[in-house]
Amino acid sequence: MRLLEICVDSLDSALAADAGGADRLELCSGLPEGGLTPSLALIRAVRSQVKAKLHVMIRPRGGDFLYSDGELAVMLEDIRMAREMKADGVVFGLLTESGTVDRERTRELVELARPMRVTFHRAFDLTRDLTEALDVLISLGIEHVLTSGGEPTALLGKERIRNLVRLAGRQIEVMVGGGVRADNVAELAQTGAREFHSAVRRPVASRMQYRAPSMHLGASAIDEYVRHVVHADDVRLLKRSLDDLDPAATRQDLP
Repeated sequence: MRLLEICVDSLDSALAADAGGADRLELCSGLPEGGLTPSLALIRAVRSQVKAKLHVMIRPRGGDFLYSDGELAVMLEDIRMAREMKADGVVFGLLTESGTVDRERTRELVELARPMRVTFHRAFDLTRDLTEALDVLISLGIEHVLTSGGEPTALLGKERIRNLVRLAGRQIEVMVGGGVRADNVAELAQTGAREFHSAVRRPVASRMQYRAPSMHLGASAIDEYVRHVVHADDVRLLKRSLDDLDPAATRQDLP
């Protein structure tokens, strides 16, 4: 059985992904930075209104994945809050200065997260040795690892993903992410992976009639008058493409 996880950063996108048949949602804020921890109010709203499983991003800032003691304390508290909000899982990644998985700090977060499931996100792709990193995650009992095979896109990394799936066996789910779309998911499924992660979003122009000239509230490359949202039809198409590979697929009782 193959599973589709959709990355969302708003209530509207979460509802659209759920309506489109997503098996699981990864809830974030700050997607232009690769995903940050969402607000408690957003977690609560999504949890109360969607049927899909809900995994919450735990990432206190953008940039690298080498965290200070203060940032680790924030992550621990965010995990407690996600559990109180009845999330099904949490998503995080911590590295050492030398580019390995931070085993001890990751263990601390995993133990606190239980009984929720844990995904180690694409910080995995920034490690110096993916095979070594996979072994560490398996030893920590982590359920899912999100990867593009150490390449910018999953298509470019598909051979390495195939090897990771082989090494992982049933010890951890290797989830494919990085440009997963309806027109390439069949090819990516040939890696043997059973879980697929996608941020299928479309740009939507603002309805604002007045637009302040020459103003940027954030980075100059970000247009405040365009936002990116998930559409149920795009999720439905991707889900159908997956289900066509496994006609008996259902989102009942999925992790």
